[in-house]
Amino acid sequence: MNPLPSEVGEGLKAAFRAHPAGVAIITAAGPDGPVGLTASSVSSVAVDPAAIAFSVTRATGSAGAILAADSFVVHLIDDDHSALAETFAVSGSERFTPAQGWRTLPTGEPHLAAARVALRCRPIQTVPVGSSTVVIAEVLEVLPGTPGRPLVYLDRRFHPLP
Repeated sequence: MNPLPSEVGEGLKAAFRAHPAGVAIITAAGPDGPVGLTASSVSSVAVDPAAIAFSVTRATGSAGAILAADSFVVHLIDDDHSALAETFAVSGSERFTPAQGWRTLPTGEPHLAAARVALRCRPIQTVPVGSSTVVIAEVLEVLPGTPGRPLVYLDRRFHPLP
């Protein structure tokens, strides 16, 4: 059952439309092949142990496969990958093509080597919150890539920073 929109919930959405957030593509090896989604909720939680957090809004499709995965990769991306972020934000779009630059890590997860940095993680806790799930994950490996112009999500659009 989907919760009904509330005045406070609508106000929260409006508040965060004016609050820029970094952009990430989260990928995993799913039971039927690679899966991925775009997220703007990724944040650092701790350095000892190295941990991050993010949320997904449903437990089906790519999000469900990531929630069920033993490990996943969080790609912190730059403006060079804004079109890819849009692709991964739309269900059913073409993903993981050779032209997009994906490869598979020895551990099985899809990896975009050209991302600014990728964090290979394992989930350590999930917390259901309404129709979303918050994931707290331990960072197992930091995979440096190619730095570029930072990308933020603001007012439902991607924007490069100088």
